Formats: sequence, structure tokens, C-alpha cells
Amino acid sequence: MQYTVLGKTGLKVSKIGFGAWGIGGGAPRLRWADMWKANDADSKKSLALAHKHGINFYDTALIYGDGHSERLIAEVLGDKDIVILTKVPPKNWHWPALPTYNINDVFPKDHILEKAHESYKNLGGKTIDILLLHVWTDAWIGKNDWREAFRVLKKEGIAKFFGVSVNDHEPESVMKLVESEEIDVIEIICNIFDQSPTDKLFPLCREKNIGTIARAPLDEGSLSGAFNYNTAFNDWRKDYFTKDRLKITVDKVNKIKNKLVTPDRTMAQIALKFCISGSGADIAITGMRNPHHVPENAKSVDIKLSDEEMEYLRKKRWVRNFYPPDV
Repeated sequence: MQYTVLGKTGLKVSKIGFGAWGIGGGAPRLRWADMWKANDADSKKSLALAHKHGINFYDTALIYGDGHSERLIAEVLGDKDIVILTKVPPKNWHWPALPTYNINDVFPKDHILEKAHESYKNLGGKTIDILLLHVWTDAWIGKNDWREAFRVLKKEGIAKFFGVSVNDHEPESVMKLVESEEIDVIEIICNIFDQSPTDKLFPLCREKNIGTIARAPLDEGSLSGAFNYNTAFNDWRKDYFTKDRLKITVDKVNKIKNKLVTPDRTMAQIALKFCISGSGADIAITGMRNPHHVPENAKSVDIKLSDEEMEYLRKKRWVRNFYPPDV
């Protein structure tokens, strides 16, 4: 495993992180994100195996199985030296955050404190390394509720560092907050198809020493290279990859596979490596419900991509948004 320092936090983290949405069983309180079909026995094996392969960064959230993901991490790895990131859900339960939303309806101070304490308890009473607001809009930059809540949580020893999870495909929605330098970390969608954070957001984060985390580096599984025209989904992705969308996506991925996949590197490894190379993120998080995927994902840091191959992948940018708004 390779490690990096996550911005001004000073935390030494693995460049591949464990995305724990799936092991929690999804986000059942969201109408569009029905349950992942997670198996706790496999999830525990995956967590232990990830740690064995040098992965020390675990990304979770209170909404993942209503705390089940957090509790699993604490149960399996509570005595290990790991870095845990979790997230405070919006009080109005709407994704994404819209500029018209009043912060008092989304992140009032008392709500942030209450939910952070719930996560703290789920995680075994250890200080949360990184706490994010699970949605954000720069329309809230002039408000103080989130600032005051962060100060209280830091003083109480509930959380060390703070940041936000950025709206799907909207890097511009967090530019003012990053410019202010009032946070430590951002998490945002970044992959071969959506490279938008590399244009302005990631350069600004590097200038301000803000840690960057790429989520959905495999585009909800398509960039693993495992899909075909007949792939069927028994989770929320049945609405993300509709029949027409699936065909277009598979065609695009197959072109990359045919050119770059070799016996020494898989499509998933190529996609993960791309996210943490060049102008990409500090680290990339990916789901690992299946223990068999853990070694493959962990070893992605070791594969090589030439300058020519990186340029080829940069040209595969595909501007689209399949995520349904929960409004």
C-alpha cells in the first residue's frame, strides 16, 4: 500500500480507502437508495482483509444502515490504528443541497451535534478523525451554525477535523468554502468519466492544503469492467443504470478495456489508479462488500499508467448525471 498525508490534517492515510456504504446495507431512509444486499459475515471479512492489505482509511456515514456501517467498523477494527471518516445527514433528508434551502432546515447546530454524538457512540466512543456534512451549498458560507457546531465538537473531543461531501457532479458548489480555508477535507465524485474536480477545485484545494477524497471512482461499478448489456441490479442501481444508459456505459468502458487492460492490470485497478494520479485526488474510496475485491483494489496503487495512457483516459471524460435528486 502507498500512503499520503491528507492535506492540513497531517493524517497519514492509504491512497485507497474502504467505502462503507455497501456494508451498512445502503441508506434505507432515502426513497431512491434502497438496500444494498450486504452480508455481515462477508462485510467483516472485507474489513479485516482490507486492514491486512494496508488500507487504514474507512469512509462511512450515519445514514449507512442507520449506523450499522459505523458499528461494523468499530466491531472489526475498533482496536486498530485506523482513520475513520463519517458524515452528518441533512435534517431535511434531501440530496443534493440546493442554494434555496435554509440551513436551519438542513444543518441547525443542535442537529449537527446530536448526529455527531450518535456516530461517536456507534464508533465505540473514539474521537472521530474526520466529520463531514453530508451535503453542502456555498449559499451557507455566511451562516454560523456549522461553524459553531464544529467548534463545540472539536472542544468536546468528538471530532478532530471537518469538511463536507460535495453535491454530485457539482464542484463549483464548494469553491467558496475551500477558498475560505475553514475546512480540512472535501469528498467529491471523481472518476474517468467525471473529471470536473480536476479543472479548478483540486488545484484550489492543493493551494489551500485541503485534503481531497474521490468517491465513486468506479462510477457505481461500471468502471470495474464487470458489466455487460444484460447485467441486472437488485439494488438502487437499477434506476441509475437503466437499459439505455447501461448500453452506452458498457460501450464506453469496453473501449477502455480493449485498449488498456492487460494480464497485469484490471479495469478496476486502472480506474482507481487514474483517480489518484496526476491532478487527481489524494485518495480514492471504493466499496468492498465482496472480500474477493479487496486484494485487487488494494494493489491498484502499484500498477503503472504511462503519460500516453493517462492522456488517453483524460479524453474519456463524459459529462452526465444519472443520480436522481431526492427532492
